[in-house]
Amino acid sequence: MIKRAPGKITNFAVKHLFKKPATVSFPKGEMQIARNYRGRLTYDPTNCNGCGLCMRYCPSKAIVVVNEGTKEDRKMKASLEVAKCIFCCQCVDSCPRKCLSYTQEIDLSSLNKDELVVQL
Repeated sequence: MIKRAPGKITNFAVKHLFKKPATVSFPKGEMQIARNYRGRLTYDPTNCNGCGLCMRYCPSKAIVVVNEGTKEDRKMKASLEVAKCIFCCQCVDSCPRKCLSYTQEIDLSSLNKDELVVQL
């Protein structure tokens, strides 16, 4: 805690009373998202070879990639458990074919736990 003289406290409070707030009132104000914000994952199955590195290096085991086709005719599908994901994007960094990427979508909340499993 910063020690201040009694007169300095009132000057400090009055000075900050007229400053612009540091927060944004979200529904009314414009939300500014950083350029490299890690939000919702996107998946491009056309380039995926099913190596499983994204699943292996995910620290929370939140992503699952499966082949729903045959070995010759690949139909890769991915699902993400948003409740488990810590948005570290290690899966994006470890994918050798760059099939995974992230967007700047921020509203991933839900009251229903079943809706937190997203098919990518």
